[in-house]
Amino acid sequence: MTTKTLQVSPLPDPKLPDPIVIAIDGPAASGKGTLAKHLAKELSFAHMDTGALYRLIALKILEHNIRPHQEDDIVRIAETVKEHFSVSDLDNPKIRTDDVGSTASKIAGIPKLRQLLLDLQRDFSTGHYNPEAQGVVMDGRDIGTVICPSATIKFFVTADVNTRARRRFDELSAKGISVNFDDVLADMTARDERDSNRAQAPMKPADDAVIIDTTILSAENVIKTAMFHIAPHLKNMA
Repeated sequence: MTTKTLQVSPLPDPKLPDPIVIAIDGPAASGKGTLAKHLAKELSFAHMDTGALYRLIALKILEHNIRPHQEDDIVRIAETVKEHFSVSDLDNPKIRTDDVGSTASKIAGIPKLRQLLLDLQRDFSTGHYNPEAQGVVMDGRDIGTVICPSATIKFFVTADVNTRARRRFDELSAKGISVNFDDVLADMTARDERDSNRAQAPMKPADDAVIIDTTILSAENVIKTAMFHIAPHLKNMA
């Protein structure tokens, strides 16, 4: 008698729900980073400051005496950074200087560099680096328009350029760094111009973004405004 072997198909792996993605865009010193960090902590979400990626590359090229116009060398450095990337790299305090920030703004429009970092940022948004988190908060200049156009909720945080320059001036002064307000304002205005008018992924609000102007809002009210819009999306979280 022939015995038939029962063929049992393996059960499919259960699909984990897609993480909630909160996209926060806006210019320098608008308060987007402060908001992003608070939301990530409050909601126990993963957080990435995508601008810090470009600052990380900028720090490396400054250390190697590479100029912003040396695109091939910059991409080569970026490839090495991406290969060995860890989220903890973005906590390096050296990337937070004004020189690094200005350089990051100058190189951010390089097409090959943007493409190189695009996959890394999208992997983060899907929970690749933090699979245990039920959501991610990402802040930068083009999260809602390019990196995560299908984000769950999008914010564009902005403020008057003079207000933002004053914030940066006060921040640097508090650290004991001697700066001139007019120089800070000129640098910030130039960065806004570069970020808003570059050919690759210019800084602009997504069509469906919630605009939050922090010029006269307190940090508490900015957070309350954001949570009001986020709350409906949290109902389905386990």
